[in-house]
Amino acid sequence: MIRINNISLPLDYNDETVKKAAAKKLNISVSEIECASLYRRSTDARRKNNIHFETTIDVKLFGNENKAVKNCRSASIVDEYKYTLPPSKPLEKRPVIVGSGPCGLFAALILARMGQRPIMIERGRDVDRRTADVEKFWSGGGLDEVSNVQFGEGGAGTFSDGKLNTGTKDSRIRKVLLEFAAHGAPKEILYLAKPHIGTDMLKDMIKRIRKEIISLGGDVLFETRLVGIESVEGSVKGAVVMSKGGKYTVETDNIVLAVGHSARDTFKMLFETGIAMQQKPFAMGVRIEHLQESININRYGELYNSPYLSAADYKLAVHLNNGRGVYTFCMCPGGVVVGAASEQGHVVTNGMSEFARDGINSNSALLVGINTSDFGSDDILAGIELQRRLERSAFLGGGSNGFAPVQRVCDFIKKQKTTSIGSIVPSYKPGVELTDLCGILPEFMTDSLREGIIMMDEKFSGFAYGDAVLTAVESRSSSPVRIIRDETMQSVSLKGLYPCGEGAGFAGGIMSAAVDGIKAAENILKTCR
Repeated sequence: MIRINNISLPLDYNDETVKKAAAKKLNISVSEIECASLYRRSTDARRKNNIHFETTIDVKLFGNENKAVKNCRSASIVDEYKYTLPPSKPLEKRPVIVGSGPCGLFAALILARMGQRPIMIERGRDVDRRTADVEKFWSGGGLDEVSNVQFGEGGAGTFSDGKLNTGTKDSRIRKVLLEFAAHGAPKEILYLAKPHIGTDMLKDMIKRIRKEIISLGGDVLFETRLVGIESVEGSVKGAVVMSKGGKYTVETDNIVLAVGHSARDTFKMLFETGIAMQQKPFAMGVRIEHLQESININRYGELYNSPYLSAADYKLAVHLNNGRGVYTFCMCPGGVVVGAASEQGHVVTNGMSEFARDGINSNSALLVGINTSDFGSDDILAGIELQRRLERSAFLGGGSNGFAPVQRVCDFIKKQKTTSIGSIVPSYKPGVELTDLCGILPEFMTDSLREGIIMMDEKFSGFAYGDAVLTAVESRSSSPVRIIRDETMQSVSLKGLYPCGEGAGFAGGIMSAAVDGIKAAENILKTCR
């Protein structure tokens, strides 16, 4: 197969356009091409009068491909991607996967396909019941600490934008994308530079993966939480779990710890068990909302409503005079800001959008880098307590009823309380309270956010638009702890314990977490060759 880079295509391209562009690059006739397909596509909007797609195209010829490649510097012969698992024998005891987010799901899927019959436990509920619980919460029905945006089938990413782009260069990224497509995700994720699924499609995809794991002999146990680990001579011998039926032990030699970044009670249990952990820098801040149309106009100009262009996004980062970094994260075009708390008396925000990304507003996390020196303690779990303090502060600032505190950007810049909403209506559910965020967030954060917004406006005109809305607090962007592991991905404290994914401090999104889960499964399989 031939892969050709740097091919420009018009916005209204079709299959024939792709073939013609490939043939032109290779200096051959279209009739010599058996098939041509996109491998990668990104939008080039640097010049508003010449917006187009930049692509990489895979081509199969009827004739000699090596000869054709010689005529094109941007073309090369490549093999189709193939993922191969290491050979292994059946494990003596079934492996236990803790958590059903992307990390846990992919670890369980790989192990199930190798006949290892994994047991995946999930503290929350299945995605259908979880959706009902979350929607009840967003409607003002109260928080369910068992089933919410953080806990349940699919992990925290289930109620998000479903972004699949990543800075990870691991070749397993292709494996993850192919699996998602095979389980119902749109095929375009295989070639888009910034693929996404959307929470609406993500839910069905997760269920299909779960059904395959079960069909291969695995078990998926909901409302089942890890509460302890049994060990003998430094090796795992059992997972102590709590379910509705009570506490019991699952005998196992291997535990994949894919608990996510919000399993605070699990982190405490691990710390008390003696598992080596360390503080980890992370970030906190707010969600910022703009009108999606204004973002589209900023990026696409007169073509802002073109049917060929997706909802526009942005990614901004600045370095402040005080040495801190401020950056946007998890930008959700056409999305909404949602309540994402997992503990009573706390307010936590997150961003979510569906596949169509056709909502009125856009939103993004606007985060300030948090150093371990900000934790105020050497305690390993001090970062978690810092999160909690800000989440409780946001709860009180929102009126102690689950509403989130919000402030217009113009008022935030002027350090005055917001008393009315402008052209941008906050999307947070169950509701918002107009306030002054300076009384809710620490001064180093508000000062950094204020300076960061002004600097970002210089890069992205309109970012500091006065009616833009800030909603607090975005506190769960990543884990404030790291569980220390060795080169085999096992805990340095306990053989057979595989801390991985976002919760363990080794991933930062759906894709990198899924890759970490695959690697954990591979390492387990290597022990039983």
